[in-house]
Amino acid sequence: MSLQFRGKRYKEAAKLVPASPVALEAAFPLLKKMKKAKFDETVNIVVHLGIDPKQADQMVRGAVSLPKGIGKTNRVIAFVQGNNIDVAKAAGAVEAGADELVAKVNGGWTDFDVAVATPDMMPKIARLGKVLGPQGKMPSPKAGTVTTDVSTAVREYTAGKIEFRNDSGGNIHAVVGKLSFADNDLAANASALIDVLRKMKPAASKGTYIKKITVHSSMSPGIGVDTTNLGAREEQT
Repeated sequence: MSLQFRGKRYKEAAKLVPASPVALEAAFPLLKKMKKAKFDETVNIVVHLGIDPKQADQMVRGAVSLPKGIGKTNRVIAFVQGNNIDVAKAAGAVEAGADELVAKVNGGWTDFDVAVATPDMMPKIARLGKVLGPQGKMPSPKAGTVTTDVSTAVREYTAGKIEFRNDSGGNIHAVVGKLSFADNDLAANASALIDVLRKMKPAASKGTYIKKITVHSSMSPGIGVDTTNLGAREEQT
């Protein structure tokens, strides 16, 4: 969106955005110099990858437990049966069950952040793809939300483990904390995500893999991050 359509506060904040990318550690103090909203803004990172999103073998999807958390507790549900129902609830799941939970979600209930499932439940929840898919909540082995270790999955996602997947433009969007976090904590979370992404470079992806990184808060313009010192530039192949 052009600056001419932005509010006064956003325009003032835009004046603080450096002309050139800055070191990751320097980006968060700059965000905090911008005029803050009346709420604790979420801090986000956008990583533009050198992939072809149209190619299935270049899709990037996964999950990461950020070392400093994300500043909130996720509401997790578990599609499980038998003894795993009690296991999931004991680990913190807000809802756990089989057929009744599938029917509830299929009826339109989506008041949760993450859904986990055991492998034996996948045939039962396959029909939920149209409900959960568009919201990014469909359990997936790649994201670690389809697992036999229900207790660990529920605990980690409740504590703030995040999922990520590239969009149609080859970008990864993720939360790395709140504006009230210490600068070092925000940098630690961002670094953890970047490290995971680097290790997930698809074999079919050629040339520069991590092309651009930007961080921003809920109400701020983006600040470009210098990728050269992050080991993010891949040798041209």
